[in-house]
Amino acid sequence: MSKALRIAKTNAARLLDRMGLPYALLSVPVDESDLSAVTVAERLGVDPACVFKTLVARGDRTGILMACIPAAAELDLKALAEASGNKHVEMVHLKEVFPLTGYIRGGCSPLAAKKAYPVFLDDSAARHAQIHVSAGQRGVQLRLAPAVLQQAAHAVLAPLCRAKD
Repeated sequence: MSKALRIAKTNAARLLDRMGLPYALLSVPVDESDLSAVTVAERLGVDPACVFKTLVARGDRTGILMACIPAAAELDLKALAEASGNKHVEMVHLKEVFPLTGYIRGGCSPLAAKKAYPVFLDDSAARHAQIHVSAGQRGVQLRLAPAVLQQAAHAVLAPLCRAKD
């Protein structure tokens, strides 16, 4: 397991450690006025297509679920509904994210939330050897293979993004 110096372990990193899965813990400067995943990609010096943001949604049948999509992409709620077995899915209000997950905006990880919610990973992740997701704290990212994230989060790979115009 790769460990960067002076980065405090997050619950997501501890979960990967317990599972014996490989990852790297990386740190980037945080600007609270710009918490976008595209900015995180720029600060990491990587293509935004391999930085995945975690969004929290609610399905009419399954309840809370998480979607991981590329930094610059837009979530297709209909695609997420189809992938998750719901008729309708909507984003949860920002004020609900922390009580539901234990994570704040800009630091929401698909791993080690308060509850083990279903996780759906955009299928574009499979095109990358390594992807980045939040480690559960603003400015701290996990770099790992998509298959490692799938295993650790029990994530379902599915097309989740809107087509670009």
